[in-house]
Amino acid sequence: MANLKVKSHFSATFFVILLTVSALFLLSAKRGTISTNVELGLRRYEKRENSIRSDSCDFSSGKWVVDRDSESSPVYREFECSFMIDDYACEKYGRRDFMYQKWKWQPNECDLPRINATAFMEKLRGKTLIFVGDSLNKNQWISLLCLIESSVSTKSVTRKDNLYTLYATEFDATIGFYWSPLLVESNCDNPETHRIKDRVIRISSIEKHARYWSDADILVFDSFSWWLEPTMTVMWGSFDSPYSIKRRVQMPHRRYEMVLETWSQWLEININRTKTRLFFRSLSPFHLYGESWEEPTNCYNVTEPIRKSGYWGIMTDVEMMRASKLAVDKLAARGLRIEYLNVTHLSDLRRDAHPSIYRKFHQPPPEEQMADPTSYADCAHWCLPGVPDVWNQILYSYIVN
Repeated sequence: MANLKVKSHFSATFFVILLTVSALFLLSAKRGTISTNVELGLRRYEKRENSIRSDSCDFSSGKWVVDRDSESSPVYREFECSFMIDDYACEKYGRRDFMYQKWKWQPNECDLPRINATAFMEKLRGKTLIFVGDSLNKNQWISLLCLIESSVSTKSVTRKDNLYTLYATEFDATIGFYWSPLLVESNCDNPETHRIKDRVIRISSIEKHARYWSDADILVFDSFSWWLEPTMTVMWGSFDSPYSIKRRVQMPHRRYEMVLETWSQWLEININRTKTRLFFRSLSPFHLYGESWEEPTNCYNVTEPIRKSGYWGIMTDVEMMRASKLAVDKLAARGLRIEYLNVTHLSDLRRDAHPSIYRKFHQPPPEEQMADPTSYADCAHWCLPGVPDVWNQILYSYIVN
């Protein structure tokens, strides 16, 4: 096992937040403020706004099928990946139903290309690729390291502040992850100690983070789950200044729009348009409920994908999706192209693929919760091998093709 020293302190606090948000969703739904036809609305929005296309193939529309190729499924083994971390190592922590590793995404109009690690690294020769965002982007980053490991000799990751990098000497290529869950500066910026009850964000300050990835050749952004907390403190000014203005803001969508505007302005001014390719991955869904509000079970003990045609998760936030897609479209209108990788629908179908209770919990659940596994199951992240491998197949198709 490599000397990978990446710690993730994704604590029980996050699950409390998700449970709180789900309760708010349920309350709103019962009051009629959420459309009873949310699945249809999301489906229409998906069709109109969020198709992923590469060479005329829509990767976002399809179904999960069992991969019958026993030699290539899964592409890597959890225990053989030198870069695996305990957050996503479901087999190591006791999961014994391995079918979650055996599904592949089949687009309706084409085949999703399998990743050729050497071809991918050749495309990255002399370049830097950095994932910027939260622990779900780290989930995708670890997946990519496992997918390309067979083509690189380096088996260890180095860290500088919030930036974790693998440098592949034979390709002079760097694949990194930068911890910035809210994109802008916040009091949650420490990759190891970010369990903050009252989150404070400097809504117009991104430079502290951006200087670490401003010169990258490929950037993959995500930011979603951390914005779901019902109330956050928005600050104008610095953390050290007694003259800073702070406001408690309850509107998650408005906060998200504000930070996307800061992010967009920075990109428009600072990105080298002839050098850097930009991607924004859509929200990764979590599964705190079943297929309907009346089914209170979460991802615990679920072993099969959802097969319902046209299904959309009841907690998939279309307004958040619309906000990020709109930010990307506005930048495109101003001449800065960003590929919007919509992986939401395909991930929504995989309620079976979360770690659930099969992961290391850096803050062990209290004794009373241990009697009820559903109360502490991780239904936000993804087991590896698993769903993020498909996200990387889509990213691969853009970069290699």
